[in-house]
Amino acid sequence: MTQTLLLAAAVITACVIFSKISGKLGIPALLAFIILGMFFGSDGIVKIEFDNYEFAEKICSTALIFIMFYGGFGTNWQQAKPIAARAVLLSSLGTVATAGLVGVFCRYVLNIAALESFLIGAVISSTDAASVFSILRSKRLNLRDNTASLLELESGSNDPFSYMLTVIALALMNGEVSGGSFVYMLFSQLVFAVLFGALTAMFTMIFLKKVKPSASGFDAIFIVSAALAAYALPTALGGNGYLSVYITGIILGNRRINNKQALVHFFDGATALMQMLLFFLLGLLAFPSQLPSVALTSLCIAVFLTFVARPIAVFVLLSPFKSSLRQQLLVAWSGMRGAASIVFAIMAVINPAVTDNDIFHIVFFIVLFSILLQGSLIPLAARKTGMTDPLADVMKTFNDYIDKVPVQFIEFEISPSSPWSGKSVGEIVLPPDCILVLLMRGDEKTVPNGKTVLETGDKLILSGRAAGEIEGVNLYEKQVGMDDEWSDKAVCDIPAGEKLIIMIKRSDDIIIPRGDTVLRERDILVINDAGN
Repeated sequence: MTQTLLLAAAVITACVIFSKISGKLGIPALLAFIILGMFFGSDGIVKIEFDNYEFAEKICSTALIFIMFYGGFGTNWQQAKPIAARAVLLSSLGTVATAGLVGVFCRYVLNIAALESFLIGAVISSTDAASVFSILRSKRLNLRDNTASLLELESGSNDPFSYMLTVIALALMNGEVSGGSFVYMLFSQLVFAVLFGALTAMFTMIFLKKVKPSASGFDAIFIVSAALAAYALPTALGGNGYLSVYITGIILGNRRINNKQALVHFFDGATALMQMLLFFLLGLLAFPSQLPSVALTSLCIAVFLTFVARPIAVFVLLSPFKSSLRQQLLVAWSGMRGAASIVFAIMAVINPAVTDNDIFHIVFFIVLFSILLQGSLIPLAARKTGMTDPLADVMKTFNDYIDKVPVQFIEFEISPSSPWSGKSVGEIVLPPDCILVLLMRGDEKTVPNGKTVLETGDKLILSGRAAGEIEGVNLYEKQVGMDDEWSDKAVCDIPAGEKLIIMIKRSDDIIIPRGDTVLRERDILVINDAGN
């Protein structure tokens, strides 16, 4: 157990280091995770014996749930709305067209069996959201014509369609599909996914609104359970769990949720860990010694997919929208294959369906080719096609983008002796660069205007310009002890010097001290020591 934990810590540390190195080398970080897994694997230097496809499929499928949920959660619908129709067509009909074209190529050029050809096309028909998001973020690719949103929405939503095609292909190979069952399979895959995705999101919103979490972090835990339920419920009925998860994520991500910034940080870290785990595990599962035997077949499929199938699907679907040629070229080039394709290939390996080719390593080779070639050259392709826009900001296409607004808030209560008591907001003089943003009177919260009359006991929230790091402000805490010389003394009686008490924490109360404020035993003082 101890050795396993040490190995896990070493692997995660190595992944973090590799991600930094890969960024400097211009190589996608996710490729580095795969290579690291191969380094630790059976054919690597460490030689960890691992060929349990069933276990890998369960772990990778679970990781894919979180990646797809956060893909939806992080998509800014306001930014994506203008290109939503194009993105949906690419993720649905584009995925089907890509799978069909690759299937025809495998059947009639590579002479692979018909159903197996369709299975290969289905498995590699989707683009990889994790890879696309990673490159857009890390390279800060600010693209014109809403192209970043188009790529994000397409790559985030086409994995479920690839999964559906893979399920259909495997069912056909096992002889489990008749005319009626085929229609029901399509119906259940799509309808149950949309239904349960929307219902799970609605229930989650109502729950978070009605039931306040008892402690910090419980809202994130509840949303994790919502993501798992969004996948499991439709899957149990034959629906597409991945599509359901994505729909739940995109609905929740574009609604107002309390503590959303903390949720973003939580899922950002959790998803990054899942991506590391997934790509490392896929690398660990691969046998590099087997790649040469499938290299020619894989290379032919990869070249056809990259330079023929994907461009045809993109040009046919985007041309009616009068998308520019340069946008179509960039979108076609940005169709990277990734983890989802390998996970679906694992599904094919553990399925009873008989195949004549090593589908796992064929797909693994194609993914390596795609990430290495396309992923490394996407920034160059964007510049060469003239699709970069210095006025755009790709980070604003993500829901987790938060502008660093230099403001801070101050709360205080109007005492009976306050000169503001009984006056309207329009009559009082606020501190410079401040605005009154909220008035709390009992349980009532209102946004005041100039005619609002302030009363004793009102709590006011003021917003003002926040300072950055300021030299000379050095805060520390001190607790007033039983025999402390400051105990039972007023603040004005304490020698001034270079120390200033700026706040007192007394039980659950926060006190901003005045000269006549008396310090008590067990008070926790926040002190600025300018001489420190």
